[in-house]
Amino acid sequence: MRHGDKNNNLSRTASHRKALLMNLGCQLITYKRITTTLAKAKALRVYIEPLITKTKNTSSKEAIMHNHRIVFSYLNDKDAVKELFTVVAPKIAGRPGGYTRIIKLGARTGDNAELAMIELVDFNEIYGKGTAKTAAEPAKKTRRAGGAKKKAAATETTAEEATDTATDGSTPITTEA
Repeated sequence: MRHGDKNNNLSRTASHRKALLMNLGCQLITYKRITTTLAKAKALRVYIEPLITKTKNTSSKEAIMHNHRIVFSYLNDKDAVKELFTVVAPKIAGRPGGYTRIIKLGARTGDNAELAMIELVDFNEIYGKGTAKTAAEPAKKTRRAGGAKKKAAATETTAEEATDTATDGSTPITTEA
């Protein structure tokens, strides 16, 4: 029985799965985008995002060295670890999480396996809006519960515009910047 076991085994032994995720993680960090099956991409996201988060703790030299060693124990590739801490870490410094994106690509012709592309979000220039400002200042933390405040502010502005038009009797003049 596998009650409560949320680990995707990918039909592999523990050592084979560890080696697979290690290699996929190194390739993702090196090339910023890889194509694999959807199941492997989802397993890789769970594996790689905590490692990317470890690059953000730069409070002291000892903390940086400790995080280097932890990440190296997961990746076993000096070049990938160096790339992660020197190239990837400054770009994701302002992002509060969600460092990877999975895009489904359809089925493979040979075995009909569902393919997906997994990429590092900040390294895509097509979707990258404001990549220059994210390195300078951290992003604001948002919550979904803030919608009521926005609706209240919007109704206040429309009420003010209505009173302005009622007192003047003319149409309001808006200037565009």
